[in-house]
This record gives sequence, structure tokens and C-alpha cells, in this order.
Amino acid sequence: MQPASSAALPAAATDVFEALATRRSVRAFLPKPVDRRIVEQILALASRAPSGSNIQPWKVWVVAGAAKDSLCARILDAHRNEASGHAEEYRYYPRSWEEPYLSRRRKIGFDLYSLLGIAKADRAAMQRQFGRNYDFFGAPVGLFLGIDRSMELGGWFDLGGFLQSILLAARGFGLHSCPQQAFAKYHRLIRAALDIDDDQMIACGVALGYEDPEAAENRLVTEREPVAAFARFFWE
Repeated sequence: MQPASSAALPAAATDVFEALATRRSVRAFLPKPVDRRIVEQILALASRAPSGSNIQPWKVWVVAGAAKDSLCARILDAHRNEASGHAEEYRYYPRSWEEPYLSRRRKIGFDLYSLLGIAKADRAAMQRQFGRNYDFFGAPVGLFLGIDRSMELGGWFDLGGFLQSILLAARGFGLHSCPQQAFAKYHRLIRAALDIDDDQMIACGVALGYEDPEAAENRLVTEREPVAAFARFFWE
């Protein structure tokens, strides 16, 4: 494979501004296959993400076809069984929610379920929709991102930059994605299926493929705070 360079990019590669503006979490994909070489190029480009002292603390496991389907089926079975005993190895969300984060979280949930026609009290339908995470929302390719347990918080910063680079590089190839921390709960199943060493922590999954433009959930538009709300300038 060629090194990550302009020579490796498609002729109509999305520019960085368009990639940033159009990157979003897609929750319904077409069954159209993705060429393995494209996934390899995305990862090669994403590997240019910065990391402290160039340690590059990330690992990636890619699943597609029968390997993906078999693993997803096992995870979905565990998801449906509330007594399965699976739990995350790390805490992603705060133990108690405060504003403005609580309102933002509630709004995206309400907006998504409204698009799907799921009533607020219909917990069974909500559970089924959440379960679609574990089929990568129908995407033909799934990624699992991991990090060595020896890493401290800085390594997780680096992993986040690598993840965002994957999502942006995917847009350059006309693909969409959805980062999915939900997979971290089933790290034991993932580790066993993919022969992952115990010294690696499963951080998240990523759905990768072509967007289904007809799916109602893909009409979801999330709001962003204006720059003035989160940034202060001391400019002299």
C-alpha cells in the first residue's frame, strides 16, 4: 500500500472544511460493500494524528462479512439478556448529570426518537433502537479501537485525535460513520472473538459505510453551541 499522501487520495477527495462540516453520526447504512483498500487508506491517513512523543497508543481491529455478523449476533444476544453480567471497564458518562449537559443529552434522545416515531414511554422500542448499535446500524464495516492499559489520560487524548481523524478521512472517500462507545460494555465478547490481548482496553466501536439517505434517523441534525458560548479570547 502506498504511504498516506496526496497520491493515495481519490481524485474527488472532500476538503477538510467540508469534511468537518458534514461529519455526523449516521445511524442507518446501505448494505453496499466498502473496499478493504479504502479502509486501509483511511487508517493510514488517520495515523498521522498527533500523539505525545509520537507514541501512537492506538490499536484497531476491523470486522466485515461473516466475522462481523457472527460477533454482532453474540453481542445482540447479550444485550437482550439483562442478566448477562457484562459491564464497561471505564466510565464514559458522569455519575450525576448537571446542566447544560443533561438538557443536551435529553434533547438528542427526544429528537431521535421523534424522527423514529418512538413514544417517550415506549421503553421496549427504545431498547430495540439502542440494540441497533450492536449491528453497527447495518454498516458493512465495523472498527474497534483499543488502547494499552499502561497508558495514562494523555494516551486517551491521543486516541480521541486518532478517532476523529478516522471519521474525517472517511468523508474524503464519500463514507459516513458513527463512533459507538456502547460496544465497550461487551469488551469480553469482543476480546474473545478477535483474540485481543488482555493488556488492550476496548475503547469504542465505529460503524463505517455508505449512508442510507431514506432512513428517518439520518435526518437528525444536532445543534452546536456558538463559539462565543464556549471560548474566551484574550486578544491584544
